[in-house]
Amino acid sequence: MNVHATGSAKIASNLTPKLATVSLPVVGMTCASCVGRVEKALNRVEGVGKATVNLATERADVTLVQPVDQARLVQAIEDAGYEVPGRRVTLAIDGMTCASCVGRVEKALLAVPGVASATVNLATERASLSTSGTVTDRDLVAAVASAGYEARTVSGNEDDEAHASRKQAEQAALGRDVTVAAILTLPVFVLEMGSHLIPAVHDLVMTTIGMRESWYLQFVLTTVVLFWPGLRFYRIGLSALIKAAPDMNSLVAVGTLAAWTYSVVATFTPQLLPAGTVNVYFEAAAVIVTLILLGRYLEARAKGRTSEAIKRLVGLQPKTARVRRDDRVVEVALGDVVTGDLVDVRPGERIAVDGEVVEGASFVDEAMITGEPVPVEKRAGATVVGGTVNQTGALTFRATAVGADTMLAQIIRMVEEAQGSKLPIQALVDRVTLWFVPAVMAAAALTFLVWAIFGPEPAITFALVNAVAVLIIACPCAMGLATPTSIMVGTGRGAELGVLFRKGEALQSLKDARVVALDKTGTLTEGKPTLTDLETTGGHARNNVLALIASVEVKSEHPIARAIVEAAEADGLKLSDLTRFESVTGYGVSADVGGRHVEVGADRFMEKLGLDVGAFATIAARLADEGKSPLYAAVEGELAAIIAVADPIKPSTPEAIRALHDLGLKVAMITGDNRRTADAIARQLGIDEVVAEVLPDGKVEAVRALKRQHGGLAYVGDGINDAPALAEADVGIAIGTGTDIAIEAADVVLMSGSLKGVPNAIALSKATIRNIRQNLFWAFAYNTALIPVAAGALYPTFGWLLSPVLAAGAMAMSSVFVMGNALRLKRFRAPMADVGR
Repeated sequence: MNVHATGSAKIASNLTPKLATVSLPVVGMTCASCVGRVEKALNRVEGVGKATVNLATERADVTLVQPVDQARLVQAIEDAGYEVPGRRVTLAIDGMTCASCVGRVEKALLAVPGVASATVNLATERASLSTSGTVTDRDLVAAVASAGYEARTVSGNEDDEAHASRKQAEQAALGRDVTVAAILTLPVFVLEMGSHLIPAVHDLVMTTIGMRESWYLQFVLTTVVLFWPGLRFYRIGLSALIKAAPDMNSLVAVGTLAAWTYSVVATFTPQLLPAGTVNVYFEAAAVIVTLILLGRYLEARAKGRTSEAIKRLVGLQPKTARVRRDDRVVEVALGDVVTGDLVDVRPGERIAVDGEVVEGASFVDEAMITGEPVPVEKRAGATVVGGTVNQTGALTFRATAVGADTMLAQIIRMVEEAQGSKLPIQALVDRVTLWFVPAVMAAAALTFLVWAIFGPEPAITFALVNAVAVLIIACPCAMGLATPTSIMVGTGRGAELGVLFRKGEALQSLKDARVVALDKTGTLTEGKPTLTDLETTGGHARNNVLALIASVEVKSEHPIARAIVEAAEADGLKLSDLTRFESVTGYGVSADVGGRHVEVGADRFMEKLGLDVGAFATIAARLADEGKSPLYAAVEGELAAIIAVADPIKPSTPEAIRALHDLGLKVAMITGDNRRTADAIARQLGIDEVVAEVLPDGKVEAVRALKRQHGGLAYVGDGINDAPALAEADVGIAIGTGTDIAIEAADVVLMSGSLKGVPNAIALSKATIRNIRQNLFWAFAYNTALIPVAAGALYPTFGWLLSPVLAAGAMAMSSVFVMGNALRLKRFRAPMADVGR
């Protein structure tokens, strides 16, 4: 079971074995006296050998000499006046088949004292809970059992593999049962329906085995179908019925047993039935069970496909790594790699864990993280991510994050959490489905009574057939699967595109955005000043002038100076020593470089030196339109060059903004830049609205103002100062290359540094919610329309009745339709899938 204590402690088990150590977070301690009180309280608990409390880490480590219930330890701490923070708990639930099951499991878990919230997901078959420290795992498992289902603890990847194996075994068993049921049902169907529909078959049956013997054979075959492959429906459904908590299995069990029982009476004691009502419905019971098993089998296959994104992510982790230890390279299991290990990677191998390159050079395919198809060059000092693929060269890197701390592990965790979440749209479904099955059983009972009292002869036969049809047609499976399957596939597809929904709710909120507000630095731009322009006058070579200017600026820490120096170094230019350096405040700098006098500064500095910058008037005007402030350089008293340093716009930004406009969205920019620079960038990019000269603490108010003006707002940022705005927005979208604080405050994370993920995320949100609405419409419309038809509403006018066999087929296909429709999201085409960074 994944148990995340609020405060980071992991609680290993509820009933701990001998000499086990339990770690508990403790909140409220302020001094050494507090430590003593907590230790004293824990040491008094029978079975505790030693308790050690650390004030700095706010953790209590308890060594046990005999099994002790964890709740007693928590209670001892609370009795001493301190608090053990709540836990996040995940349970695997077996036996759920429809939305009614989900509602009952949630209700049972919420009834456990200390459970603050519980969310059950039918598609993932998991329950996510927030509990107080006093709630034990056994309490939760027992609560699920009392509702008629089975719960197991979940413990990371090993359990995931075991869960996958169980699901494969379950799918194989369903496939076997479908085959057996189909083979046994076919003769029953041919004998009964063939006799009704084809006179030659009727004659053949009558002249060979006879009608009564045909019924005996149908009885034997149908009984085997119902109580061998179909036994699951009765074992679960009748148990739920006894507990007054009927589910989908109960509907199938009651419907098929009614048809089977009536047929048994008609076969063996026909004198008990009114004249004209002696008929058998063995084929209906057998075909119903077979079709529903087929639907379950197809549904199980589809469910397996919905979680393929997670399986692929897990599969990206290599099983072993080549680590340098004791002056030699050894191959160790991935779990044995520790932080600080030097790991060797050969061409074509997957990188095992996150790290920093210390030797070698290569290109690495990081598409699985960023969604970008172009390999990234890696040299000493560069970071690498576990799961990415080394391509051409050999690398050695120092491990900086292993196990659950790697980026891939965090991505998997975020996707799982998003897939397990419930959207607000699910609230209506939950309210309806909890009472749906009892309402259907009441409708079936009413149908039986109305037909039995007012129906034509044989009234009992009509009553039975129509009541069974109502029971079978109204399965709420499709309702329960409509939302979670779409969420699973949608969030999985997002992960493949480098878009991580940290919260499932963002899937629904993002589609309602009317305006996208963008931070400028690091979001629209590269986030780093770069030399963008350098034009020289005749007689001056570009590289010579750049080397002279960089030599003057080399000692300055100003971002503009650093950008110039980095540009010269990138071009491989040699910088010279300087003398007589002088800084003229408000104007510029000057120095002698290699015997030549160089002056660098604004236009007013050149005018002060008596130099005319008119030769660069056209270029200066263009730079001003682009929001850049030009600088000039003079060499030996002669104007030599005009230069500009700016934070360049990312290549993908213009197309990303066009894509947002194509989605019908307004685009706003929030920046601390001056109005002229901001307006120039907005004109260049086609941004609709600019909020300029905003101080860091003013971004929240800017977001509020835009929300008041436009409605739903998504804010995109990457810096620490963007965190409040990300939290204030309806949906916060963090650039994945930004700060951890921004990512933590966001609802959606773009793993690449490109803005193209924003229109991709919004388009995916709209596609997913549209898919969910299609599923819900089908599920509700199907039941709304077909329950009256099954009850016989069309009989008085058209003489039409819905056979229970057709009802079973329609019911089975409704769930398959919902699953298939959700799986269409796997083919979602992002509007900017092919745009590079």
